[in-house]
Amino acid sequence: MDPFFHKARKRFGQNFLTDSGIINRIVSSIRPKADDNLLEIGPGKGAITALLLEANPTLNIVEIDRDLVPILLAQFDSRYPELKVHQADALKFDFSELAQDKPLRIVGNLPYNISTPLIFHLLSFHGKVKDMHFMLQKEVVDRMAAAAGEKSYGRLSIMVQYYCKVDNLFPVPPECFQPQPKVDSAIVRLTPFTTQPKQAVDVKLFERIVNVAFQQRRKTLRNGLKQLLNTEQLDSISTTNLSIRAETLGVADFVTLSNELSEMGVSV
Repeated sequence: MDPFFHKARKRFGQNFLTDSGIINRIVSSIRPKADDNLLEIGPGKGAITALLLEANPTLNIVEIDRDLVPILLAQFDSRYPELKVHQADALKFDFSELAQDKPLRIVGNLPYNISTPLIFHLLSFHGKVKDMHFMLQKEVVDRMAAAAGEKSYGRLSIMVQYYCKVDNLFPVPPECFQPQPKVDSAIVRLTPFTTQPKQAVDVKLFERIVNVAFQQRRKTLRNGLKQLLNTEQLDSISTTNLSIRAETLGVADFVTLSNELSEMGVSV
């Protein structure tokens, strides 16, 4: 039996990238350097890993599937003794541990079944990250990059764009994977801001307002925010037109609303 054989597991959302042209294009977009603090999430069988290691022999890897770890080590350990493999769940991993001396550059072909919660987890480390390059379901990348008023625009768009500059780089069709996913994929670059273009005074309040506003996106802001604010508070808002829908407000508009409510003493 092939020592590198590994059947993709549905529970881990595994679809292994096999197209060498796309692999090269991804790594060219990342432009890894030897002195980067580089980390790969979900390397699978090492398709992207091999090229990353050529540029950066001190690569860190986070892989949840314990059966893939020996396959990765068998391929790379003898040639790259400084490679560090962390058998762990990225959703629970403390990425700050690896960013003590230098901000992280994070790369990953992320499992589509956990992509959104994983993105939110990674955003919590935004101050310790230089940039992130991810393969995701195209629909998720479209949502990240969407502008106010667009169909894909929502909570994910706002929270990602609050913390990061979003670049939708290029699509990746299903035939580039084994097994083939039933959806199109895309590569996205997220570059955390050193300072947010417009900062929320109370980030938790900002997150809560965005979440509540989009829970029933067909409602007006006034109706959507009733579960968080009383009538007196709603009537006191002067910076935002509450008769419109949440999807028409940009990131800065939500920050403005959040900051006004913070000044009014609202908290979560």
